Amino acid sequence: MQTGLEDQLGLYQKRIPIFTRSVKGRFRRFKTSVLVLAYAIYFLLPWLPWTRLDAPAQAVLFDVPGRRFLIFGLTIYPQDVIWLALLLFIAAILLFFVTGLVGRAFCGYFCFQTLWTDFFIWIEHEIQGERPARVRLYRQPWDREKILKIGSTHALWVLASFWTGISFVAYFTYAPQLLADFFSGQAAAAAYFTVGILTLSTYAAAGLMREQICTYVCPYGRFQSVMYEPETLAVHYDARRGERTLGRAVVRAGRGIVSERRRVDTHSGAPVAVERRQAQMSAGQRALAERHEKGYGDCVDCGLCVQVCPVGIDIRDGLQYKCISCGLCIDACNTIMDSFGFPRGLIRYDSEGNLAASTPAAPKLHWKRLKIIGYGVALILMSAYLIYSISTRGSFDRAVNQIRQPLYVVLSNGDIRNRYQIRITNKGAQEQTYEISARGIPEAAIDLGNFREIAIKPGHSGLVQASVRLPPELAMQTRRFEMVITPQGKPAEARTETVRFDSPGQRL
Repeated sequence: MQTGLEDQLGLYQKRIPIFTRSVKGRFRRFKTSVLVLAYAIYFLLPWLPWTRLDAPAQAVLFDVPGRRFLIFGLTIYPQDVIWLALLLFIAAILLFFVTGLVGRAFCGYFCFQTLWTDFFIWIEHEIQGERPARVRLYRQPWDREKILKIGSTHALWVLASFWTGISFVAYFTYAPQLLADFFSGQAAAAAYFTVGILTLSTYAAAGLMREQICTYVCPYGRFQSVMYEPETLAVHYDARRGERTLGRAVVRAGRGIVSERRRVDTHSGAPVAVERRQAQMSAGQRALAERHEKGYGDCVDCGLCVQVCPVGIDIRDGLQYKCISCGLCIDACNTIMDSFGFPRGLIRYDSEGNLAASTPAAPKLHWKRLKIIGYGVALILMSAYLIYSISTRGSFDRAVNQIRQPLYVVLSNGDIRNRYQIRITNKGAQEQTYEISARGIPEAAIDLGNFREIAIKPGHSGLVQASVRLPPELAMQTRRFEMVITPQGKPAEARTETVRFDSPGQRL
C-alpha cells in the first residue's frame, strides 16, 4: 500500500485558506509603492481634465464610436495600428528581458492579480486584525463578531471590485457623465454589463481565488522555466547555510510530508514543524558560533517566511513554479536574522549557479549574456522606433497610387493620359480642408474634376480621382512629377508624393 504524499492529497485538493502575516522591509515598501502608484494611475486617470475642442475634457478617452484613442495631446486612429503592434512587441520583449534577469519580478510587483490581491489582503487585515486574529476568527463558530467582520470584509471587497469596473468603463466615456447616467439608470446596457462582469471577476480573483489564479489559471508560471537560466536571479533559500549538517539530517527525513504539514499548519495557526524547532532552539544554541559547532544552520525554523508568503509555499523547499518572487519572505527572514544577530541573506535574490558554487559570491545581475543582450537591443530599437514614429507623425497621411489598368490612354489628339487615386487621412483633432496641386508639370495638365480641394473630418479619409494629360512631346520627357497636398492655411505642413508618368515611348 502506497503512503506517499500524492496518495494522501489525491488528484484534487481542497483549497487551504492562507492568512498572511504583515511584514516590514524594503521589498514590502517597494510593493506598496508600486501598488499606490498603479492605483493612482488606474483610478484617477479618467478624472484628469484635458481641454479638447471636439471631445470631452478628459485626459485619456478611448472613443470607440469615433474610432480613436485620445491620450493627452495624442490622437490615435485605426490607421496607427502599427503603434499597437510595436507596443505589444515591446511589452513582450520587456517581460522576457526582466524574467531573464530577475525571474518573475513582474508577477511579484506589477501584475494586476498581485496588486488587487495585495489590496484585498490589506482590507482583510484592517477589519479582522493580524494573522493570529484572522486564524482565530476563521476557526470560531459563526457568531455576531464573525458575521460582522467577515461580512464587512466581503462588502468592502465587492465595493472595491465595483469601483474597479466603474473606473474601467470610465476610460471609454466621459467619466462624470457616466456616474450620473449609471446611478440614474440612463447608462448604456453595455456599461452595466461590463461593470457587472468586472465586479464579479475582480471579487472572485482577488478575494476568493487569490493564489489559485497564479497557480492554476495564469500560464506565465508554467512557461517561466523556459526563460530561466543558471544566472537568473530568483528568490532562493541558502540551504547549506541554513541547515548545515545536522539541520539537513533532521529535515530530510520525510521532507515531503513535513513540508506539506508545515504549509498546512502554518496557515491554519498550528505550531510549525515542532520537532525541528525544538531541536534547533534548545538552550545554549542561540549563539551563531555555538550553533555551527554543533552542526546547526542559521535557520531557526520560525516559519515566518511561510506565513508572509501570499501563495502559501515554503521557499526552503527550493525553487517552485508557484513562487511569484515578491521578496516578502526575504523581508521576513532578514527581520528574524536581525533579531538573533545573524547575518542577513539566508533567503535572498540569487542565482542557482552562484548558490551551487563552493564559495558563493555576492549576488549580482548577470546581464552579459547573449540572450539578455539580444532582448535589450530589440527593446531599445523598437522603443526608439515607436518614439520616432509618434514624434514625427504629421497631421495627415497621404497616399497616391497610379491606376495601372490601363497603364495609360492615348487620346484622339495624341495626348497621353495617366490616372491616379489620392487618399488623404486627417489625423488632426479638427476638420481640415486640403488643397491638391502638381509640381513638375503644367498646372492645366492635372484634372481633379470638382475636387481641387477636399474637406475631411478628424479620423476620416477622403479619396480623390485625378488624371494627368500631357502632349506626346512633353510626355516623352516626363517620367516623374510630384503631387502636392497642402492643408488649407498651413503651407508649412504641405507634403509631396513623387509619382510616375507612363507613355508609349518610355516603354520601348
